[in-house]
Amino acid sequence: MEVSSFLDILWQNILNTTWLEIIAVAFGMVSVWLAKKENILVYPTGIISVLIYVYICFFAKLYADMGINFFYFLMSLYGWYMWTRKGVTSPILKISGSRWYGNVLNIFAVIVMFFVLRYLLINYTDSDVPAWDSLTTAIFIVAMWLMARKKIEHWIAWMVGNTISIPLYFYKELVFTSFQYIVFLVLAILGYIEWQKKLQDKMMNRQ
Repeated sequence: MEVSSFLDILWQNILNTTWLEIIAVAFGMVSVWLAKKENILVYPTGIISVLIYVYICFFAKLYADMGINFFYFLMSLYGWYMWTRKGVTSPILKISGSRWYGNVLNIFAVIVMFFVLRYLLINYTDSDVPAWDSLTTAIFIVAMWLMARKKIEHWIAWMVGNTISIPLYFYKELVFTSFQYIVFLVLAILGYIEWQKKLQDKMMNRQ
């Protein structure tokens, strides 16, 4: 594709961007920034963004992504509870890392969900990107679960999923959302670095 053609498509996509998508992108970026800071407001801001994306993805025929945004909503409620609960038998959740077998199970879960979602999209929807939609959805489901449990590996999952989502959403002419995932990728890298530092500090304080 020539540079001029690419810029024409980019400009047209910008012109076609709705205010609803801009609002969803704004709240999404704020939510990821708050996650980086380990701030509980990550959940209410994230809930606003994902509910808007349920609507957007339906009309973009990104059915798996529509489903995962609803899953984000449910997991946000769960994560909100997990991050705030406290008591004698349930101390406030701390950042931790998964054991090796936990990471193996996470990868296995991504693979299984990918094939299940791909089968469903091919056979029961009119999705024109079933493989890519299924892959990002499977990755993000695991990422959201790990985030709710404050596992540092959730940032790695976001990095992978965000990288794939950048060209996917641009292809679907959701240019602001595509740009959002570029920002998400940068924030995921910064978030991993910040959480890794906190985890190391916690381990040193135990010694």
